[in-house]
Amino acid sequence: MRSTQQSVTLIGLGPMGRAMAAVLLDRGHAVTLWNRTASRADDLVARGAVLAADPAEAVAANEAVILSLTDYEAMYDVLGPVPAPALAGRVLVNLTSATPEEARAGARWAAERGAVQLTGGVNVPPSGIGQPESSTFYSGPREPFDRHRALLETLTGRVEHHGEDPGLAALLYQIGVSMFWTSMLSYWQAIALARANGLTAADILPHADDTANSLARFFAFYTGRVDAGDHSGDVDRLAMGMASVEHVVRTNADAGVDTALPAAVADLFRRGMEAGHGGDSFSTLVEVMSKPAGAAVEAVAGSRPIRA
Repeated sequence: MRSTQQSVTLIGLGPMGRAMAAVLLDRGHAVTLWNRTASRADDLVARGAVLAADPAEAVAANEAVILSLTDYEAMYDVLGPVPAPALAGRVLVNLTSATPEEARAGARWAAERGAVQLTGGVNVPPSGIGQPESSTFYSGPREPFDRHRALLETLTGRVEHHGEDPGLAALLYQIGVSMFWTSMLSYWQAIALARANGLTAADILPHADDTANSLARFFAFYTGRVDAGDHSGDVDRLAMGMASVEHVVRTNADAGVDTALPAAVADLFRRGMEAGHGGDSFSTLVEVMSKPAGAAVEAVAGSRPIRA
């Protein structure tokens, strides 16, 4: 007979939720599930999970409720109809992707119903769930984090609490995915350029690896200088970088490859040049990027309402 470690509810059975449910069952936890499409739980129920009839029943089953949903609007849609007394005393481990402000609003919403939210940012894809080297950022009340730490470590081997602010875990997560998507797009750009010149992704992989691995040294070198506001051009100059990125744009254009990504990079360099930073380090672009490019950026950022 399986030794049950802890009873837990999991709401949301997309790829991430299904991976979490499977690992929880593997590690001996009693798992109650709810998903809008109930059939997604069939194989998990066959392995011992309990499928709740509705979100209220799922929430009532356990103190710890893991949420793995598309966004916070989905959380409000699912948990909104649940009577507030049923949510009272629950710890909502919210692993749903969100902006920091959305996470803070979600924490206030939970508190108004007597629940507490632990915001989480999972730093791995579904295939990394349950792996000891995987990690998750958390923020929110420390006491429930400590109390449920063993459960959280079932999902990812490393868990990091980053303070009481429920938005901080979301911020750190978004910083990571911002770097991830941009980096991966740069690799797709490299492959497209390689293909246009008769090379394959396999041909350029060693070079791409070397380039990616070198970035850690650049991060370490520039971090102290940036924090000190030191953008002096003693090591590199923005004007030199401007010439380099223009060569990248032209190389892609000559090969008949889409230039949207390198052109966006060149535009950032150009804005720095126009601001009079040609003789400064290209790290000065941190200051350029610390302000929106124009009203269009502000319109996009404000296009989605935040629930209070």
